[in-house]
Amino acid sequence: MKGNVIDLAVAVVIGAAFGAVINAIVDSVLMPLIAALFRAPSFDDWLVLDINGVLVKFGVVLTAVVNFLLIAAAVYFAIVLPMNKMIERRNRRLGIDPAKEEVPEDVALLTEIRDLLSAQRGGAAGTTHTTL
Repeated sequence: MKGNVIDLAVAVVIGAAFGAVINAIVDSVLMPLIAALFRAPSFDDWLVLDINGVLVKFGVVLTAVVNFLLIAAAVYFAIVLPMNKMIERRNRRLGIDPAKEEVPEDVALLTEIRDLLSAQRGGAAGTTHTTL
């Protein structure tokens, strides 16, 4: 248990530090490119409605959505994709086939129980039945 807590703490610290890197990439590289394309530094001033003196700024939401998509893409291409490739190469080198991995004993037992209960009820395996 303590190891998991320490791993989680390390992940949070590294994630926070990496968040600064991702934000710098988005704010300093990607958003200026988008600003050059749309001739505006952000979408904050787009679609502003003045309703009885109250400003409704849809552009701020659009800017936040674009920032989210850019950050998600940066994280995916900088972390997730290389990590998956690295794991795939390691598994290939070690001769591990993810499709042939053994099902844990408890999962196999629960699957067997589910199938037996389903057969007793006359239903197909893997379906859920609710009785009222």
